[in-house]
Amino acid sequence: MIIKPAKRIHGLISLPGDKSISHRAAMIAALAGGVSRITNYSTSADCAATLSCLSELGIRIDRAESEILIHGGGRQGLRAPGKELDCGNSGTTMRLLAGILAGQNFTSTLTGDESLRSRPMQRVIEPLGMMGAGVSSTNGRAPLTIQGRDSLTAIDYELLIASAQVKSCILLAGLNAKGKTTVIENEVTRDHTERMLKWFGVPIETGRKGEHARFANVTGPADLSARDVSIPGDVSSAAYFIAAAVLLPASSLEVTSVGVNPTRASFLKSLGALGSIEVTNTREEANELVGTIEVRYSAQPGFSNKPESPLKIEGLEIPRLIDELPLLAVVGSQNRSGIEIRDAKELRAKESDRIAATVENLRAMGAEVEEFEDGLRVSGGAKLHGAAIDPRGDHRIAMAFSVAALIAEGESEIKDAECVGVSFPEFFDLLEAVTER
Repeated sequence: MIIKPAKRIHGLISLPGDKSISHRAAMIAALAGGVSRITNYSTSADCAATLSCLSELGIRIDRAESEILIHGGGRQGLRAPGKELDCGNSGTTMRLLAGILAGQNFTSTLTGDESLRSRPMQRVIEPLGMMGAGVSSTNGRAPLTIQGRDSLTAIDYELLIASAQVKSCILLAGLNAKGKTTVIENEVTRDHTERMLKWFGVPIETGRKGEHARFANVTGPADLSARDVSIPGDVSSAAYFIAAAVLLPASSLEVTSVGVNPTRASFLKSLGALGSIEVTNTREEANELVGTIEVRYSAQPGFSNKPESPLKIEGLEIPRLIDELPLLAVVGSQNRSGIEIRDAKELRAKESDRIAATVENLRAMGAEVEEFEDGLRVSGGAKLHGAAIDPRGDHRIAMAFSVAALIAEGESEIKDAECVGVSFPEFFDLLEAVTER
């Protein structure tokens, strides 16, 4: 894909359904009694993998244009698959399904593409084993073979790493455990699973435990009732368009019906230092906060008024910004004082080593970047130039550097651009529709 420099971003867009919410809606509907109607389900390859796996597990799924009907089988109504379950590139599919399959009385195997088979799975293997499921792997990597049980043991589990996927895996397994299963997290992660379980009628408790920690628990066995779900636009997908609008003079953009869940929208605060970002028309749909994001370019000087002090993102902020960090590194290159990202070692275990990929491609475009084991530092005021961008097969790197290409001098080539289909196949078409040159 060739990306040429842009003058401004202008227009109104609506985005495909939120990927994280779509995964959860489909899986939880499959465990409910009755038929659930899901509208604006994500068009991503990742979410298609979830539907494919559910079909292999005996769930009937009817599709009609922008909505799907899921005929739930009940809490233990899945059937043993006739083959390995292919999760594609989707870590969410694998880790959340592992929790569901732990409570089914049959053996199943979860696998995926080369990237997914390289990602760490011990983080779900350990708690599921504590609950009584048998999970075998290859050195803590997929394929995962799960010997489920129809009655698991409830546990209290403190997350070793901030991960909404691990938290969700344990809570979903807890639906088939006797007693109260509690997950404690010391860093707040996205809470879509808790919200969706509550929407489907599961009594779930959330709150603080001590000064910093938070908890979520379910009491099992817990049955679910079918519900209709409207999926909001994906706020992580919106981030790329919003970033382009705050970086390009005279831009104005409106993103309608997008999810603005507080555990996902932290990047708006960071980008708001560069431009005018306002969230309007907020409302709740299926327990999720939805609104309109209005963006205007502003001639503000940048994130910081202190040239010697770069914006620093670290600690408790990292889990809430994990998907947007490569994009924020790109945006930070235009900040007068640059940007520093630390405590983000988890980026090295994503679809690619996102720290290395971000550093490599920023340098290729002329930015000055220092790499750390847990992050990076980008000098500010970079005059980016067009370059050949290697996203390493990672959708978020490809989209982040498409934004960089819009503000660079000269055209850029995004290699392997089709990798964006994992999360956002419409990305390049929508970007072209709101870009003026």
